[in-house]
Amino acid sequence: MAVGIDEHGGSGFITSKVDWVINWGRSSALWPMTFGLACCAIEMMATGASRFDLDRFGAGVFRPSPRQSDLIIIAGTVTLKMATVVKRVYDQMPEPKWVLSMGSCANVGGPFNSYSTLQGVDRVIPVDVYVPGCPPRPEALLYGIMRLQDKIMREHPTRFFFGKGDVRPGEEPAAADVAPPVAGSPLEKNIQTDEPTPV
Repeated sequence: MAVGIDEHGGSGFITSKVDWVINWGRSSALWPMTFGLACCAIEMMATGASRFDLDRFGAGVFRPSPRQSDLIIIAGTVTLKMATVVKRVYDQMPEPKWVLSMGSCANVGGPFNSYSTLQGVDRVIPVDVYVPGCPPRPEALLYGIMRLQDKIMREHPTRFFFGKGDVRPGEEPAAADVAPPVAGSPLEKNIQTDEPTPV
């Protein structure tokens, strides 16, 4: 941010990049979704309490509705039955939205390598930050939120406004470079591919 000098010699206004201002506002006012699934939710609640004070980072207002939140913290074990609910709640969140996966169970299924447990929430929704641990301490969640704030500060919202997204000119991936998704769980059976269906 730079202080500009007006024509009369005074420094009465501040000039700044629009991207920086928008990203600063977004990263300083994260509204997490109240979405605790297992024991990691206890640590998430402790992070929001007075000892760790999540409000210092502007993320202490846990919202009861996905339409009021821009961050969903997946805290705990996601079963296959719950995965469809996680996807529906994620789809109801307005843009821009971010996902923080908290704990080993949400990251990779944890110790539950069974038929009923989703082996990583990233099979259903895109994850921005992974917080390891079983369960992770509140300090780890605070660190994950700080890394998410760093990621938000590197975004380019004005490119999104003008139809470019976060991709710089010349960085567009070719269609051959993008691999099709692989069905890895029963939830992903209905993935659309370009292959013709056998008759």
